[in-house]
Formats: sequence, C-alpha cells, structure tokens
Amino acid sequence: MLPFTRDEFLAVFAAFNEVFWPAEIAAYALAPLLVALMLWPSAARSRVLLALLAAAWIFTGLAFFGFFFAATNPAAYLFAALFVVQGIVMLACAWRRGGAPLFAPRMGLSGVLGASLLAYAGFLYPLLGRLLGPGYPAVPAFGITPCPLVLFTLGLFLLTASRVPAALLVVPLLWTIVGGSAALLLTMPQDWVLLLSGAAAAAVLWTRDRRETAAPV
Repeated sequence: MLPFTRDEFLAVFAAFNEVFWPAEIAAYALAPLLVALMLWPSAARSRVLLALLAAAWIFTGLAFFGFFFAATNPAAYLFAALFVVQGIVMLACAWRRGGAPLFAPRMGLSGVLGASLLAYAGFLYPLLGRLLGPGYPAVPAFGITPCPLVLFTLGLFLLTASRVPAALLVVPLLWTIVGGSAALLLTMPQDWVLLLSGAAAAAVLWTRDRRETAAPV
C-alpha cells in the first residue's frame, strides 16, 4: 500500500510544473544538443554530453524529489539521494579522461532500442500523459522528472560505441522497477515502457558488449 493516492501523486507534478515550467522548455532545448553530440562523436563531446545529462539528474533529485515529492512521501529523500549520487557519478566519469563512454550512432538492436527510447521519452511519454491522464500540468515533464529522464538516459547509453561503466547503470536500471511500478500501482500507462525498458536495455547492453569484446581485432 502506497502512503499516497494517485490524485496526491499527480498533484505533486502539477505543483512542480507550475513552479518549474521554464525548466521543461530548457530540457526540450537541451535534448537536441545531446543528440547532436551523440551524432557527432568524439571523446570530448561525449564528456560534455555526460556532464549535461548529470545536471538533469542532479536537478531532478533536488528539485522534484527534495522540494516537492518529499512532502507527500518521505521516501523521496532516498530517491533524491540516489538521483544526486547518479549525477555526481556521471560528473566524475565526465571529468576523468576516458571515463565517459563514447556516445555514437549505432546500427542493430542497440541502435534501434536506443533511438526508440529517446523518441518515446521526448515525444510519446508526455503525449500519452496528456491524452490518457488528467492533462497538463499534472503530468511528468520531460527531462526534469524521473521517469522520462531515466528513459532518455537509457536511450543514450544504448547509443554508445564503448562499454557503459556499470556504475552509470545501477540507478537508472533500479528506477525502471521503482518508477515503473507506477504503471501498476498508480495507473500510469505511459510507464509500462519504463517498466520493461530496464530488462531490455540491460540484456541488449550485456549481449552487445560481450559480443564486441569477444570479436577478433
């Protein structure tokens, strides 16, 4: 049993969006830049991409969980810590030369799944929230609330030409279960993809990296 109702849960998003709505515009402006950095791959641009992504994680942890959701669910302080730690780990990898994975376009299943998650997070997720839910502002906003941010992050991690460090995957994969449970417990149909994305992304990344490591040079 959750310590809040669906209406209380949606009210958190409404209050958050009313205060931080310019941040969603900034997130939509940032998304094409991140994709462009991925499409024009280099080690330096990958470090910039990861650092910008880290800023979104830290903002979401502090602003959404720390200042808004915590009033409804005390467990949000733990979630805030997880998101901030994830952002700090991303920054550490971006700062260290060779620490960031090389973001780059890919063919095959990894590329298709990665591009699909990017499109879903940026377009279909918010659209479904508006069509199947109570409508804006009581919907998770792209890039500044946890579930669409996790989907976008996993999409980018699938679009890499090098192995993604395990430390970067722990929190996003964990959140596909925690956040994805909203699909069942809170009747959030847009989160069905989130619930399934963790296992799919983990399987594709593991298979891809194992195959490429074993491939002869």
